Formats: sequence, structure tokens, C-alpha cells
Amino acid sequence: MLPALRHRNFLLLWLGLGISFAGSFMQSAALLWHVSLLVAPRQKALALGLVGLVRVAPIIGFSLLSGVAADVFDRRKLLIVNQVGGTLVAAALAALTFAGLHTVWPIYVLAGLGGVVSAFDPPARHSFVPMLVPREDLANALSLNTVMAQIASVAGPALGGLIIATSNVGWTYVVNAVSFLFVIAALLLMRGVPAVERPAQQVRDRVSIGAIREGLRFVFRSPMIRSTMLLDFFATFFSSATALLPIFAQDILHVGARGYGWLVAASAVGAVAGSLMMVPVAHRLRHYGPLLLWAVVGYGLATVVFGVSRSFWLTFTCLACSGGFDAVSMVVRNLVRQLETPDSLRGRTTSVGMIFFMGGPQLGELEAGLVGQWLGAPFSVISGGIGCLIATAAIAAATPELRRY
Repeated sequence: MLPALRHRNFLLLWLGLGISFAGSFMQSAALLWHVSLLVAPRQKALALGLVGLVRVAPIIGFSLLSGVAADVFDRRKLLIVNQVGGTLVAAALAALTFAGLHTVWPIYVLAGLGGVVSAFDPPARHSFVPMLVPREDLANALSLNTVMAQIASVAGPALGGLIIATSNVGWTYVVNAVSFLFVIAALLLMRGVPAVERPAQQVRDRVSIGAIREGLRFVFRSPMIRSTMLLDFFATFFSSATALLPIFAQDILHVGARGYGWLVAASAVGAVAGSLMMVPVAHRLRHYGPLLLWAVVGYGLATVVFGVSRSFWLTFTCLACSGGFDAVSMVVRNLVRQLETPDSLRGRTTSVGMIFFMGGPQLGELEAGLVGQWLGAPFSVISGGIGCLIATAAIAAATPELRRY
């Protein structure tokens, strides 16, 4: 069931990223909670939504460049530089917090710098994994990566909630800064990483407008890659409710910081179950397209019920179900893109996809904050779930290749 873990380099990266992801998810949850404490109650929804905007702006701005960088530079060295950048941002957040931060704008600035780091990480990391395992073990490796990420997204926010409830929020930033060091150690301990087979023209062009255009042409001329990216964007744009969880925890469910930590982790609890289910069967599945579409439908329905709920446990269950459906769709999306993309274009394909899979939820947080400020947090969540269902139906109708894949 776990053939990918037999490969030493992949195992090192998998373990290091597991620790680092837990720290990053902890910091993401802590940022929202920190912002909610620094603004007036009537400005809370909009202030939380702006966190998504300052994160996504550098991701969109640097994503195409980061994809070319992942295809023309040494991916392992690029990952090391990314981890160092993440460490510095987390350390700066910790230092400002312990110094007595009383205004919100430094958090926005550092969240934006963290977005720059995030822009360069996924293209290098996603394109690095196929270099560590043979093709026949790639589906298993991607499933294991999803399991690892979802376990981290449970452990990180839950531990972060305990830290916030018992001490200073700054300690969550300290833990995240330390967590990046585990990935750096894993990358330095690797042996025998193969070189990327690049066409001669790509080596000559290095980072150029032509290289960016080549990646864009490949993505938008491939119906499967294009449709999975659109599905990813619209589903997460409409159904992204993470930014409003502090409002649900504080003002609707009245469960405090500990309850908030568990609400943030709830979707990951379901995602762990969904991704664990995919580990033994991912390489045997044949009907990827219909499975992906129904998983996104389930995601949207769970979001609608979450918006209606006024019970902590029903809300927790809905978030867990949405996470489970999202994990299934994530494994399928990533597998389709990796199998349909040549190695010399993996970085650029991932960077274009990053605009969709990272831009969707971050812009969705802004949309959720604006609607929540205007019409209330529950209406924002319910309407978002309905929007997700409408978008899924439209993409399925417009892309018969996806329905048959």
C-alpha cells in the first residue's frame, strides 16, 4: 500500500514537509485570530477577508515567474531558498507580536511577504516529487502527500488553538519558524536526485517571456488540465469560508479559541479520512472525471449546510465532510495534471494551476468577507456553497472530456 515510502529521498521530503505544513497551517489560523483581536467588531469580517487579498496578490503576481524558475533552476536549491524565506517571515511575526503589536497593518505586510514565498514554493515542490519516485509509484506518492498535508492541517490549527488559549499568539509563529528547518534538513540529506531532462532551447532561454508563453499555451490547449483548474478555482472561490471561522467561533457558536482551533482543523479531519481512503485505490481508479465532479458537488452541499448550522457539532461535521470531498478531488486533480504534463513543463503547469488553486480560496476569503460584512457570515457561506454547485454544473456541461475521463 505504501510503495512510495520505499524511496529514501521521497520519505525524507514527506516527513520534513509534514512538520513544516503543520507549522504553516498553525500560522494561517493564528493570523486570522490575531487580526480579529486587533480590529473593531464592526470591521471584523472585512478585515479578515483582506487577509486573503494580501496573500493572493503576490501569488498571482509572481506565479508565472516562479513556474519558469522551477523548470530552469535546480528545484532542490529553490526549495531550500523558499524555506529560508518562510523562516524569516515567521520570525518577524513572532518578534513584532512579543514586542506588543497593537495595529493590524504589519500583519498584512508580513502576510504579503509570506505570499511571495508561497508563490515560489508549489511549482518547485510539485515538480520535484516526480523526480523522487518512478512513474508507477506517483499516484501513491501524491495520495500520501495529501494524507500528510491533511494530518498537518488538523494538528497545526488544533495545537495553535491550544497555544493561543494558554499563552501568547506569538508562540505559534515561533513554532512555524522552527518547522521550516526540518524541510531544509531533509533536502540537504538527499542523495542521487536525478537532473531534469530539459530541451536544449529551454536551457538557452532560461527565464524569459517565451518560456512563460510556452507554459500558458500548454495549459490552455489541454482540455483536462484547463477544466480541472477552472473547477478548482470556482469551487474554492465560492465555498471558501475559513476567513469567517473566527466570527462563527466568537459570535455564533460561542466556543472561544479552543473551539476555533477545532473548527479550523475540522475540514482536515475529513480530509485525512478521504485521503487515507484514496491511498490504496488511487492507482486502480478508472473514472477520474465523474469522481472529481461528484466530489466537488459534495463539497458545495456540505458548505451550504455549514452556513445553516447553529450547532458546534453539526458545523464540525459539515466542515469535516467538505474536507473529505476536497481531499478526493485534490488527489484526482493532481494526478491528472502530473500524468498529462511532460517533466520539462511541470513547474510552469503548476504555477498556472497555483493561480487557480491558491487564488481561488484566497480571493474567496475576500469575497466571503465582503458578503459577510454586508449580509452576515451565515448568508455568505450559504450563498457560496450554492455558487460552487452552479459553477460545477456549468464546467461539467461545457467539458465533455472531463465527464468521460
